[in-house]
Amino acid sequence: MMSSSRRNALILFLDFDGVLHHENVRISNGSGPFLVAPERYQLFQHAELLAQLLAPYPQVQIVLSTSWAVHYGVAKAAKRLPPELQARVIGGTFHSRYMRKDDFQALPRGKQVIADAHRRQPRDWLALDDAEDGWSGPYERHWVQTHQYEGVSAPEVLAIFKQKLEAMCRQ
Repeated sequence: MMSSSRRNALILFLDFDGVLHHENVRISNGSGPFLVAPERYQLFQHAELLAQLLAPYPQVQIVLSTSWAVHYGVAKAAKRLPPELQARVIGGTFHSRYMRKDDFQALPRGKQVIADAHRRQPRDWLALDDAEDGWSGPYERHWVQTHQYEGVSAPEVLAIFKQKLEAMCRQ
């Protein structure tokens, strides 16, 4: 993982559930995370697709905005990703030095991401997330809403994400 303080960067805030796989994930203390979904869905089934989409843009770094990073820690959550995505991870949106875990988790995801973007001050950023809470006003342009079951692979989501990603990286 790279250093977490890279100003003037291009950042992708990445949720896992509803983005890289079906949104209905449960955690078992014995066996870890699992999906409660039809058999055609698997954990991280769209991670390779995301890696392909980001390949032309090596300058894009990833900040984990997923509850997995809060629950498991950033390093352990990032290890679930393919190596080419792991190498881009520079941190997570939860920082224990800025906020108590319960207070952080009570915030809508959009507000968590926006607060982190203000701390990091990237040149530009995008967020992939299926949750629509907290994405209002001027920050809505930074957000790509994914499909809760098909994630980033849904055709309409792919089209919007590709367009916004290209525009962000063209600057």
